[in-house]
Amino acid sequence: MRRFYLVSYDIPSDRRRARIFKLLRGWGERVQFSVFCCQLNPRERHTLLVELKYRMNQDEDQTLIVDAGPVEGEHPVPEIGYVGKAWHPEPRTQIV
Repeated sequence: MRRFYLVSYDIPSDRRRARIFKLLRGWGERVQFSVFCCQLNPRERHTLLVELKYRMNQDEDQTLIVDAGPVEGEHPVPEIGYVGKAWHPEPRTQIV
């Protein structure tokens, strides 16, 4: 079952931060500068965690992964509250 995850990172190194940004861009949509919304099944979540650990410095970097609930419906959008400018997910398309 797919679930929404909010992934946020705090990485002091520009080089490592860029690597994490590129990695997460492939897994989800950017919500804020260092926050992504990802739709993952359990296997994908595990794979993402392994990739993050490989790219991060465990003593200096931090990534938070928050379970934001199940993905439901044909065009799901997570329930995220806002103060100020709202995030609008980009429409996803499949290229075959």
